[in-house]
Amino acid sequence: MVSAFACTNSLVLGQVKTDEKSNEITAIPELLNLLSLQDTIVTIDAMGCQHEIATAIIDKDADYILAVKGNQPQLLEHIEDEFFFGKNTETTISEDLDHGRIETRTCSVITDLPAGKAGFQFIEDNNKWGNLKTIVRIESIREFKNSDKPSETAKRYYISSLSARPKDFQNAIRSHWAIENKLHWMLDVAFSEDASRKRIGNSAQNFSILNKIALNLLKKDTKAKVGVKSRRLKAALSNNYLLKILNL
Repeated sequence: MVSAFACTNSLVLGQVKTDEKSNEITAIPELLNLLSLQDTIVTIDAMGCQHEIATAIIDKDADYILAVKGNQPQLLEHIEDEFFFGKNTETTISEDLDHGRIETRTCSVITDLPAGKAGFQFIEDNNKWGNLKTIVRIESIREFKNSDKPSETAKRYYISSLSARPKDFQNAIRSHWAIENKLHWMLDVAFSEDASRKRIGNSAQNFSILNKIALNLLKKDTKAKVGVKSRRLKAALSNNYLLKILNL
């Protein structure tokens, strides 16, 4: 399944089943076509870093931030080189302390990339990448307090049709991971999706849709002081609470 998730509202907007004989790359354009995306920012993992997907997002009057990894080796190499030699880099730094870990993130951007600019010969035609304007690098250093564990470092790269401040890119990229914490993790914990053995016909897809509808409804109860799993149980045991969740 490929899902579209609204990070700001923590809601699932849609999903498309991945064909057994293809992969998620072919399902993404189909999902994008179902959605109204005007004036939004679409973030996708490296699998979505494709010319056709970037163009499809722009055609929907939206902007994109696409992760770049080894599936686009030439693009990745040129971006790494540009940050190594680049002089027109803007940066912002943030630091988080959580559970004994200190994580420092440096977001660097090089923006306004016209076709043919020196150092960007790989962008022969910006239209191939749907109006590509900015390249982004996130460098993270994770240190562990009160531990002998060595620090961890990582660099991640992105392309975007946006011209924005480094802080805005950093916030958008961090929000992208909400789909892991607020969707996939909740579906596993509250609905045991990972343990599901539904395989016949469209059963897996149908139950996935039902689970996500239920999750959206349960999340609307913002006054509840218990988790989604407990709210789900309460809805099963109390007709009054069930009617409240269903807004009836």
